[in-house]
Amino acid sequence: MAMTKADIVESLYEKVGFSKKEAADLVELVFDTLKGTLSQGNKIKISGFGNFVVREKRSRVGRNPQTGQSIEISARRVLTFRPSQVLRAEVNAALEGKPLDLSKVPADNDADDDADDDQD
Repeated sequence: MAMTKADIVESLYEKVGFSKKEAADLVELVFDTLKGTLSQGNKIKISGFGNFVVREKRSRVGRNPQTGQSIEISARRVLTFRPSQVLRAEVNAALEGKPLDLSKVPADNDADDDADDDQD
């Protein structure tokens, strides 16, 4: 089951105590800020969650699998998400049904994330 924007608003309403209108406005503001930052080509780093990075992809020659005909795939920008070690460990612990042991999770190191920003 997927979590929707309405589910996030409802959760914020229940946990923080904002009105539903305030919760919806806050969620919308956060998403608008994220979209604006990414559309400018900037990176978003959320400690303990992960990094959103916009990458430039060059144009390349591809092949239509049905006809075998070569076609040019145009240059474009793609959005990638790389989860932090903390998020990855939490997801895997939940998958295995084990409690999360944060002592085994490496510290969130932004230097490692910066090293592979230039990869295609």
